[in-house]
Amino acid sequence: MPLVVVLVEPAGPLNVGSVARLCANFGVAELRLVAPRCDHLGEEARRMAVHGGALLEQGRLFPTLSAALADCRRVVASSGRRQGEPLPLLSPPAALRWLGQSSEAESTGKAGPPAPRALVFGREDRGLSNEELLQAGRLVTIDTAPARAQQQAYGSLNLAQAAAILLHQWHERDHPQPREPETAQGLAAATEASAAAPEPCARGPLEALLGDAEDLLLEVGFLYPHTAAARMAKLRALLQRAQPGSEEVALLRGMVRQLRWASSRRRADPGQTP
Repeated sequence: MPLVVVLVEPAGPLNVGSVARLCANFGVAELRLVAPRCDHLGEEARRMAVHGGALLEQGRLFPTLSAALADCRRVVASSGRRQGEPLPLLSPPAALRWLGQSSEAESTGKAGPPAPRALVFGREDRGLSNEELLQAGRLVTIDTAPARAQQQAYGSLNLAQAAAILLHQWHERDHPQPREPETAQGLAAATEASAAAPEPCARGPLEALLGDAEDLLLEVGFLYPHTAAARMAKLRALLQRAQPGSEEVALLRGMVRQLRWASSRRRADPGQTP
């Protein structure tokens, strides 16, 4: 299934080139860059990309993270923080297992070509904001050594190092090493659990739903401009935990748009009865 790697405002051309090389190493379909703060096609990036130069040159540029994720259904974002995240942190195996799940329709080919999965990495100096993390369905963190007496642990990984760890584990998930065969009962249970999981909606329609909902809630006075961002973040987190499918998002957006229409009609004709 196609995996895209998304780098948000990368500042180091060496990192960008290194990640492009890793994408080539592990069969990543595409590299996407959100508002890069460096020359991603400069000499330093090309030198580090080596045989990943084609992926570097074909990398797509986007102005915002939401634009880069518009066609993606499953999104995992990397976070180096240990507290204050808007969603629970998962280990790489758990996060990548969710990222690689397929719906029954995808497994049987009835849904057409599978939508790309996205693995998102933040800025080298400050990572991803809470607003950006809330555009992911799952958050992943890479454990490092804890601090010990008289020893200061350094928990922050370099961007390219983090990408190497996660992309290697993604590759291992698709190309596992030989191991003892699982029981038929265990395989059947795993297959059933995977098929039962609905495929999340693409990011574009979900963002459109949230935009319509914010407009409605502002119009009816449930939200106020100075508190809208904080309250919408809670709604976004709720939807991200639920991971609604396309039909569910279409239903919710239809309800919101009908409510907006009824609200505007009521304001235009205050005398009409409920």
